[in-house]
Amino acid sequence: VSVTAFCFTTALSYALSGLVDWRLAGFFVLGGALGGLGGIRLGRHLAGYKRALSFTFAGIVVVVGIFVIAAGLGR
Repeated sequence: VSVTAFCFTTALSYALSGLVDWRLAGFFVLGGALGGLGGIRLGRHLAGYKRALSFTFAGIVVVVGIFVIAAGLGR
């Protein structure tokens, strides 16, 4: 709730100061709405593959962890 209130007041302050590119803001809102709708559809479709998705995510986390360790040792 506090983050939402802070973001809203900051956005309102910028808007009232004339520092908002409304065309760009409209693209962000449209993209967020379309992405949200697409995410809902994709989530419903992928719900049946929960176990495979869990293993895939775990594999990605392990690969990124190995990469971070290797990058740290290479310095």
